[in-house]
Order: sequence, then structure tokens, then C-alpha cells
Amino acid sequence: MTGKATAIAHGAATIVNAIALGKGAAFGVDLWTKAEVKLTDEPHVFKAEITSDSKESTFLIEKTVIRVLQRFNLDNSFGAKIKTWSNIPIAKGLKSSSAAANAVALAATAALGKTLPDLETVKLGVDAAFDAKVTVTGAFDDASASYFGGVVITDNVNREVVRHFLLDEDLLVLFYVPPEKAYTANYDVNRLQTVKPLVEIAYKEALAGKVWDALTLNGLIYSSASGYNPGIALDALAAGAIAAGLCGKGPAVTAITHKDKIDSVKTALQKFGGEVIQVNLNSEKAKVL
Repeated sequence: MTGKATAIAHGAATIVNAIALGKGAAFGVDLWTKAEVKLTDEPHVFKAEITSDSKESTFLIEKTVIRVLQRFNLDNSFGAKIKTWSNIPIAKGLKSSSAAANAVALAATAALGKTLPDLETVKLGVDAAFDAKVTVTGAFDDASASYFGGVVITDNVNREVVRHFLLDEDLLVLFYVPPEKAYTANYDVNRLQTVKPLVEIAYKEALAGKVWDALTLNGLIYSSASGYNPGIALDALAAGAIAAGLCGKGPAVTAITHKDKIDSVKTALQKFGGEVIQVNLNSEKAKVL
């Protein structure tokens, strides 16, 4: 068997972090991860490489291929060589894991000459994230926004998409990315349960379509609970951003702005050191290339 396929999934950013509530929301951005899966005739043998950060663990992408093989009862038939390329910074809260799992799940399925419903593909990646212990909630919200693009509001516990809609606004996204990394496995979940009633308010705002208000409120809540500096987002808002807040578990901060305010918001973020990345909203679905 020489099945081989390549797929792409895009990045995402937090609107409402699901850790406290078990429900969340996220939106797609045009960062990307590509994955190539080549099947081999060595069952249970997996060779994986993350080309954009070779020191990072390959456990998630290996577990994703295993989940796909198990789905088709072929885990005793094949091994695989897996390779990913990405422009998403790892362990910054920018959904690198969700994009990688989506791209690998799609590529592995295509390498087998099979297809699956979109949501089943997403859920296989979520299962793999649990297997690899890179998630607390399963990150179903992040994975769905990465896979489908647009805004996705989810019930992570029941793995249901509650609302999905595309954004037609002409907006730009800035990510403030500090040098340090933060891994979800190291998160203090119990501490975050204390802010659950406040996160519920942000979630209701998102459901009502007020996604940028929800993003800002969520960011302030989780920054305070996690010990991150809320002043970064507040400075972005003062400089003209329409929304700003902590992305995922951090440490990255997201700022949403109209084009005419991009320079002033970027300047506000740059004063804190680190890198500032400018991206667009994404409405494209993940796909096999």
C-alpha cells in the first residue's frame, strides 16, 4: 500500500474559552497547517515530523492517524509517515493543535482512499487530542472553527455545533505573541471554575451574535483568573481595536480592528515586546489538497 495524501486546515482564535463552562466559541483565521500522511506496511510504526518546530512532541499527530486507522479497523494493517508544515506558533493559544489534528485526520482518511462526514473528522481529532493529553475540554470549539472557518459556537461536552456563521465584516486580526509558551496540560482548571458565572455571560453574548463583545469580556475574565496582564488588551482597545482579549489559554492576545486603525493598534501591542502577527478572517473549510 502506497496511499499518500496531503490536507490543509486553518487556524482559529478564541471568542469564549470553554475550560470553565464546557461551552465555547471561536472564529477562523487564515493561518494554516498542512499535513502529509504516507501509509506504510509496518503496522503500529509511526514516524512523524513537525517541520516548523522539530523540538515539539509529535504525539498528537501520531494519535490522530491511529484514531483514523482504528475508525476503519485498519490499525493492524498499516503504519504511517506523517509530516506537518505550519505558520501557526505552537503553544501560544493559537489553536496549533486543533489545526494539526484536523489536517492530519483529513490526510490520513484520504490516504486510505476513504471519506468521512466533516464532524466525524473533527471528532476524531478531538479524540486524539484527549489521547495525547494536549487538551482539557477536547477543544471542540477550536477544532470546529479551524475546520469550518467563520464563527462556531459549541457545546464541547456534547460535541455539538450550536451556531455556525460566516463573518462578512472587513476586519483584520492582530495577535500579540510573547516569547513564552503555555501548554494546556499545565493549566489550573480548578482555579478557572471560579469564573464560570462570568464566562456564562460571555457565552450568551456570543450566542446573541455579539461575538466581539464576548471576545473582550472572555479575555478580561481569563486574563484575571490566569494571571496574565489584561493591560495588553485594554491598550489595544484604547488604540482603536473593536475587540481584544486573551486567546485560548494564552499567552497570545487577539485584537480585532478595522483597517484604518491597524497601525495604531499594532503600535500599542508592539510596546509589550514579543511578536505581532497580522492575519485575515478565514471562511474556508479544511480540505484535502
